[in-house]
Amino acid sequence: MAPHILLINPNSSHATSDMMQTIALKAAGGRLDVKAVTADRSPPMITTPEQLTASAAQVVELGTAHERDCAGIIVSAFGDPGLAELRRKVNVPVVGICEASMIAASQGGRRFAVATSTPDLVEAIDQRAVDLGLGHLYAGVRCTAGDPLALAADAELLAEALAGAVRDCIDLAGAEAVIIGGGPLGQAAEQLRTRFGKPVLGPIPCAVERVFGLIERDGVLPQAI
Repeated sequence: MAPHILLINPNSSHATSDMMQTIALKAAGGRLDVKAVTADRSPPMITTPEQLTASAAQVVELGTAHERDCAGIIVSAFGDPGLAELRRKVNVPVVGICEASMIAASQGGRRFAVATSTPDLVEAIDQRAVDLGLGHLYAGVRCTAGDPLALAADAELLAEALAGAVRDCIDLAGAEAVIIGGGPLGQAAEQLRTRFGKPVLGPIPCAVERVFGLIERDGVLPQAI
């Protein structure tokens, strides 16, 4: 198999994996292929801290099992489950979509916030900002109303609900950049990127750019496909 970026979906939805892969391929712009693998021991959409924590073990299993031929790995759930342990076990760059998007959003000292549909994961998201040393720039999370699974089942409704959360991030929290917080929200993030006067970041393209930056830093970027 040719060298590629491995995208791990800790959620068990293959449709979500396909969507994430499509977004990642577009962001990769032909530099490398992107292959997606999907967990099978998690719910279709991770919405609670317990589910997020439980997903970490299989993230590590999938990453170590598929390391061969990988140039880099993306963990595509917003709490970055299993990220630190997987980094310790493989010899290629590993990035999480939460980590990558927070680093990108904070560039230039920007105040940033997160718009998401999973209120039960707010504490985990808050903790990632602190762990990354970005708490001083972090303006918190604004959530959509209603059941996250019901929203996820209606793409148009999800995008509009997230648009409202983005507005709250900008108008109420004073965010200078807003992250759409969730791998399964990737398509909505693509739709919202140009709707506001402030940058709205999709976490998957942020992760793609970060993993390529790490690959290039290490001097191991193969020939583009």
